[in-house]
Amino acid sequence: MPVIKFLPDLKEETATSGETILEVALRAGIPMIHVCMGNGRCSTCRIKITEGLDNVSSRTIEEFKIAELLSFSRDIRLACQTRIEGDVTVRRLVVDSEDIEVTSLLIRQSGSEHVGGEKEVLILMADIRDFTYMTETLLPYDIVHILNRYFHLINVAIERHGGKIINYMGDGFMALFDVKNPEEDALAAVKAGLSMLEIAAKRMQPYVRELFGKDFEIGIGLHHGLVVAGTIGSHDDKRQTVIGDAVNFASRIESINKKLGTRFLISRSVYSLVHNRIRTRRKYTKSFKGKSGAHTVYEVTGLL
Repeated sequence: MPVIKFLPDLKEETATSGETILEVALRAGIPMIHVCMGNGRCSTCRIKITEGLDNVSSRTIEEFKIAELLSFSRDIRLACQTRIEGDVTVRRLVVDSEDIEVTSLLIRQSGSEHVGGEKEVLILMADIRDFTYMTETLLPYDIVHILNRYFHLINVAIERHGGKIINYMGDGFMALFDVKNPEEDALAAVKAGLSMLEIAAKRMQPYVRELFGKDFEIGIGLHHGLVVAGTIGSHDDKRQTVIGDAVNFASRIESINKKLGTRFLISRSVYSLVHNRIRTRRKYTKSFKGKSGAHTVYEVTGLL
């Protein structure tokens, strides 16, 4: 009888005639998530066939609809709809509650627009370290899966501290925090950044290392200043955004983390608001591309 090897569990189980991969997994005690109870109405039992792709059954009608909707490649299958005719190795792609939420078929939409105007904000920029190398050594679907998980967890942390992600840029993003009480709002933005570092270290790093054998680290830059906020684009494709020197400077602060070997840097304007409530390790006075003169940034390590 054919054998299924499950990753990352490193377990093998024999499949009897007619059993789906999901049924075999559950019988073997492998925690395969299946929100719709194995009826082909969700994507949470999705797996990647890493070996033996020619030994699996064709897609059912139910699976075909979901595969079309989510643009699954040929090796991404629903365990509840797939049977085997020979030995295969599969990798579970949805492994916990966060994965369940980010693989939901529901997409939140918002039609809100704002007329352009100047406003005071805190701008948080972040990206993943050595992401280019990761994209060169992992499969595209695995990269998308990592990003979806990361952005979901980070978005929760950002919103919990009063911020909002307004733009995704590949592996990076920009989040804004409105300024009504400068000191408290700046502290909230710093707390969001520290929460992000904790997520990267405790949630993403072990996850990515276990499943893909890669390290996962992020860099964060936080600045406080004036921006022009509004919508840009054609009448049928408008997007909310902010522009201005403060946005560019926040991006420069984030990018210099790699050169300095730091993870979370804030500008002097942010530091002046929260210096008596945070821990810093070092300050750096540097020249930044597109900015005249030298500017000081501070490495944040925690709260007082």
